[in-house]
Amino acid sequence: MSDIGSIDIRRLDGGLLLVFRGLLRRRQTTAVARDLGLSQSAVSHALTRLRDLFGDPLFVRRAHGLEPTRRAQELAPRIDALIDLAGQTLEREGAFDPARTQRLFNLAAPEFVTALIGANLVKAFRKSAPNASFFVTHAFQNAALDALRHGAVDIALGRFGTLSSEFEAETLYEDRYCVVARRSHPTLKGRINYKQYAEIGHVYAGSRSEGSEEELGSAPKDVKFVAIVPGWLTALVLVAESDAIATCPRRLAERQAKLLGLQIIAPPFEPNVIRVSSVRRAANTDPATDWCLDQIRKAAR
Repeated sequence: MSDIGSIDIRRLDGGLLLVFRGLLRRRQTTAVARDLGLSQSAVSHALTRLRDLFGDPLFVRRAHGLEPTRRAQELAPRIDALIDLAGQTLEREGAFDPARTQRLFNLAAPEFVTALIGANLVKAFRKSAPNASFFVTHAFQNAALDALRHGAVDIALGRFGTLSSEFEAETLYEDRYCVVARRSHPTLKGRINYKQYAEIGHVYAGSRSEGSEEELGSAPKDVKFVAIVPGWLTALVLVAESDAIATCPRRLAERQAKLLGLQIIAPPFEPNVIRVSSVRRAANTDPATDWCLDQIRKAAR
């Protein structure tokens, strides 16, 4: 018998399920209380009941918030499925109404994707779902897929390899690398050669979710780096106020070029394709997630 089937089902109400999912996603009782319109003491009481029902701590307090135990992670997809099933049972066909929903959509995405589509997504939410919001966590590949698997996020965005049948993916957009420098750079005026590319100091985005040297195609091997930062957006800011250069996705550079005073230059090598995908659980038939994914598609155009 399953963990859920073995407990007294009469003691497991929908409110407890929502608190469990909220804690898994938000990791803070105050945030869950705010999302569900409850007091913090009510959330704490619900957590106590959940611990008693499942005979496990479920969430352990750490410096960064509540960390789910292994048992909580195992239970997550089952509880998520119960909530989805309950919603489908109670809702009429096509009953999801963006204009009325207060849903918090949880997304996993690298910084460069968030920086590219985030503003358009905010505009879409304000126009069509003014009471809804989205929360983005910068999770990388396996971590993003684990969060998706356990119900901690609704949609994962980024670059992924081959996925198992438990996930459903689609290409969101494709891009290529370019070189960026400040417009008043002393030596670069719209063009760059191999020697310049290798010798002018680079600001490098070091996070694995942003990119790696190997992805830059046939770039010179002995590239000089002056700084390594977590993401491309930070790299662009540093380049805008120095004589360093950066190699980053062209669409991100085009979005920030006017604001930061950057010139966009074709690299002196054939850049690799950057393919960004959206991923969701294959079993997720939630119309709200369908709506959110459609807004993400539009924001990425």
